[in-house]
Amino acid sequence: MSVSAQDVQRVARLAELAVDEADLPTLTAQMDRIVTFVAQLAEVVDLEGAGTFQAGPDRTPLRPDVVNPAPLARPPAAIAPEFIDGFFVVPRLGVMEES
Repeated sequence: MSVSAQDVQRVARLAELAVDEADLPTLTAQMDRIVTFVAQLAEVVDLEGAGTFQAGPDRTPLRPDVVNPAPLARPPAAIAPEFIDGFFVVPRLGVMEES
């Protein structure tokens, strides 16, 4: 496939780019080389029967689902204002008081 100056002007118009007439031969040659290169790629690779490529192993092994508690610098009872039977004790809100 060969790229013409009209093809370059059409692509430039679609991309809303201004192309000087002096730059047109250079751009035409560059675009022609790009299209020729891409056409060569189709000749090199036979895609018949090829599946999609996914990098990595076919199957990812799962790790065991084990919960490990995070070590704390200080136990919660040491930083809580009040801590009874493993629970934080907070003051009652005035809204929760019975009338």
